[in-house]
Amino acid sequence: MANTERIPERKDVGEEFKWRLEDIYPTNSDWEADYERAKSYIEKAADFKGKISQSAKSLLDYLTMDDEISVLLDGLANYAHRRCDEDTRNAVYQAMKGKLEPLFVEMSSAAAFARPEIISIPEDKMEYFYREEKGLELYRVALTRLREMNEHILSDSEERLLAMTGEISESPDNIFSMFNDADLTFPDIEDGEGNKIQVTHGSYIPLMHNPDRNIRKAAFESMYHTYEHFRNTSAAMLSAQVKTVGFYAKARNYPSALDASLAANRVPTEVYHSLIDAVHDNMHYMYDYVRLRKKLLGVDELHMYDLYVPIVGDCDIPVTFEEAKKTVAEALSVMGEDYVKILTEGFESGWIDVYENVGKTSGAYSAGARVHPFVLLNHKDNLESEFTLAHEMGHAIHSYLSNKCQPVVYSQYVIFVAEVASTCNEVLLLMHLYKKTFETGDLRQRAYIINYFLEQVRTTLYRQTMFAEFELKINEMSEKGETLTDDALCALYRDLNKLYFGDDVVIDSEIDMEWARIPHFYYNFYVFQYATGFSAAVALADRILNEGEPAVKDYLRFLSGGCSKDPIDLLKTAGVDMTSPEPVNDALRLFKKMLDEMEHCMEK
Repeated sequence: MANTERIPERKDVGEEFKWRLEDIYPTNSDWEADYERAKSYIEKAADFKGKISQSAKSLLDYLTMDDEISVLLDGLANYAHRRCDEDTRNAVYQAMKGKLEPLFVEMSSAAAFARPEIISIPEDKMEYFYREEKGLELYRVALTRLREMNEHILSDSEERLLAMTGEISESPDNIFSMFNDADLTFPDIEDGEGNKIQVTHGSYIPLMHNPDRNIRKAAFESMYHTYEHFRNTSAAMLSAQVKTVGFYAKARNYPSALDASLAANRVPTEVYHSLIDAVHDNMHYMYDYVRLRKKLLGVDELHMYDLYVPIVGDCDIPVTFEEAKKTVAEALSVMGEDYVKILTEGFESGWIDVYENVGKTSGAYSAGARVHPFVLLNHKDNLESEFTLAHEMGHAIHSYLSNKCQPVVYSQYVIFVAEVASTCNEVLLLMHLYKKTFETGDLRQRAYIINYFLEQVRTTLYRQTMFAEFELKINEMSEKGETLTDDALCALYRDLNKLYFGDDVVIDSEIDMEWARIPHFYYNFYVFQYATGFSAAVALADRILNEGEPAVKDYLRFLSGGCSKDPIDLLKTAGVDMTSPEPVNDALRLFKKMLDEMEHCMEK
């Protein structure tokens, strides 16, 4: 009997493979000291009530203090969350993390007066403040943005009341997380030899990659038959989320939940609708892909559980972490010496937590702490993990440059551009690996690389847009007074699957419940940004590879921009206009080109 690979405990993982959270706080005691210091700011903030509109100095003092609070909370949150993610079983760090949410709510409540008071300052008086106190000029853009939201800012007492609802507003997401991640279990399945295989959220997608079709089908049914048992509960949770988003939109005088959600990042709603329209206009490429997948898999019927299995089998490329770092650095060398220098610093200076351990948070992410970014991985020696490394380091360097180049008030880039830098790195890595296959002449490996790209487009551009369209429609239904019943949600989701996959896929009844397991529907119109980010990233990568240094300079300027400009304008400085459908169209034309190349490779 083969030895089963054991996942190590945290203490057994080598220090060289752990991130260095000591860079934030050397000890837990230091964290506790700053936590108490943060609490003292609650009273300090409240003391400014009625004063910040009285003089330029008071306004500047308040804004300076707000920056200090931001830096302090950044350190507290990053340390507690990162420590908790190292081992989610650790009660000390669970408690630390738990202390932060009420602190944030108290802080928000204490400062609820600030926005209405700033907005109430007459324009001529504000201009006088700028002339009188030169330090205020730094905040002009931020103050202008705030004052432009006049109609959406409520009275002092109303703002305070909304701030106090902060914890309540998180309830649908928290309930979903507990239900989905902690309480829900799925029946085991069996392989062809009668061995039991556990089905979990973490194992599901790997099982969908399994070459044994019976295993894929069994895992698919295990997952969605379980959700079927909880269809009313799932519908109630999602309906509560939609109603919560709708409530805050109405409370702040927005015409819709979409308007309210996108306004937070200053993204025009036309970008959302343009994405959906552009994908609809290019749906035939997806249908071509589905037909090719069906042909290459050699099946009479292509089912929903056949969509993830690699078209190119027996070509998995083993990649150690050291090899992944080397290849990623080679691929990103087109960004110039300065970029690679930061990348190397990240590899060598305690930014990354590399391997899985018992209790560690699954998946991967980058957290943009002010001291330096922190990247969580669960590295496996495969190509997918190599792409994950490139992806997360894209996030990390974006955070690093924004924090380094922008003052505190403009250092946080908005969510709309969050996936651009990460995906641009992935595209550059893909093109690097693709080019290398022409040097080796390995058609099968080239097909494998192309298949990876095709799957990125299918799952990121097409699939996330489908999610975005579903989220838009359920919010519109709620705004019209329609009840989001389980039947209504299932019917809508089924129709969208028919539209996005076409006639060459059997739309299995089980897929009607997939909406119940998607956490992004609890993120307030977040998911569309994966698709727009992917499209922008393809456009940027193409410009970098074809134009060289001028494109790189523009791109680094974008990475360094934080939120000093609106996200649409920041992307325009890098050469991409997301108000136009062209970036989406261009990305999907590349998809078609790679699709044709895949067919060529597989025919030889």
